[in-house]
Amino acid sequence: MSRAATEHRYAKLTWPEINEAIALRKVCIVPCGSVEQHGHHLPLDVDIMCPTEIAMGAGRAAADRILVLPTVSYGYTGHVMDFPGTINCDYTHFIDNVLDICKSLAYHGFKKIILLNGHGSNMPNLDLVSRRANLETDAETVLSAWWQLLQVDKEFLPSWRESPFPGGCSHACELETSLYLFLDEANVRKDRIKDEIASFNLDKNPFIWGDLLGKGPTAHISWTSGYTESGVTGSPELATAEKGRRVYEEAVKQLVALVDLFRDRPVEPRRDHHAVPPSMPMPWGQTPVG
Repeated sequence: MSRAATEHRYAKLTWPEINEAIALRKVCIVPCGSVEQHGHHLPLDVDIMCPTEIAMGAGRAAADRILVLPTVSYGYTGHVMDFPGTINCDYTHFIDNVLDICKSLAYHGFKKIILLNGHGSNMPNLDLVSRRANLETDAETVLSAWWQLLQVDKEFLPSWRESPFPGGCSHACELETSLYLFLDEANVRKDRIKDEIASFNLDKNPFIWGDLLGKGPTAHISWTSGYTESGVTGSPELATAEKGRRVYEEAVKQLVALVDLFRDRPVEPRRDHHAVPPSMPMPWGQTPVG
């Protein structure tokens, strides 16, 4: 079997092997994270490590169908800059960076791309990247946060979650701390783990509330330091490495399932309904019909 068929790491292939990987119809996974505070007990690389390791796990499990790109490590974190260590990437730079990656992959011949996110405030930006990539290239791009993969099996979350909803699984919480304990327990400062629920969840406001696994009908994203003293929003005291193992295995399983569904899903044809064909190209660089 060729190296292109057995290697899941995009950057470890040579350019002739990339041609082989394209012929194999490999799905590209682009992990996206951030360098951001995660309380007193977790390192700054949580949002990098979690999507990267899940993507790599899926790649190892299905190397004949997956290529994992180097992680986009700097995300949109401007609202967290009151906490030392956080690195912000302006949202326009972030969008342009990830979109350029998608366009490069599409140009070379990869036609199925998954953006796997690890940082909450990247989501609206990556949503726009995915939409634009679908309109401006002939490839298909989909977006998922790694924690969203845990919601596919409706019985999975209730089988391990002990923290209150909403708020117990939000940031440096039961979920993220459990996964990090499984992935890199030596770098968790266990003596500094302490719960803190975001003030907007304590208010019991029916409009403004949030959790990684659900949000209220009103969006209100402001300075992180305004609703948490420690940087934690959730219940990390309930975290365990065993929960983290289960989370990792479930996320990897569902990511492989997504790859298999997405890889074989036919592209829905675009149809132009103009009675008179437009006399000029689409003004924002979209691919032509047909």
